[in-house]
Amino acid sequence: MPEARTSVHEAHERSVTMDIAGVAGYLQEVLGQKLVAHMTSVRDPKGVGQWARGAQVPRLEAERRLRATYQILHLLLTVDSPHVARAWFIGMNPQLDDEAPADVIREGRLREALVAAQAFVSGG
Repeated sequence: MPEARTSVHEAHERSVTMDIAGVAGYLQEVLGQKLVAHMTSVRDPKGVGQWARGAQVPRLEAERRLRATYQILHLLLTVDSPHVARAWFIGMNPQLDDEAPADVIREGRLREALVAAQAFVSGG
């Protein structure tokens, strides 16, 4: 499945080359401020907007979650719409023992969320 493999690598490359303000802004636009705040464990969703504007820089762990979420989102968008991608993040996921990927990301289980996204993209 070379096409899916290319998408995974492209998603990774984009997640590490984009500046963090761009990552936060894109996630805020597509997924919404509250969901992004939830996944990064930020109490005030306005903090996501401050990251997106470059007014503040997220802590290292929040940045890791932002970049992983961006990578996953980019991967999902190769096969479906932003609406479906958002639903994927908040819905129960059989690959994650029926936990929502957003909660898994919040807990820092980034690899598990990425593997579940890859399964979704490949139709599994």
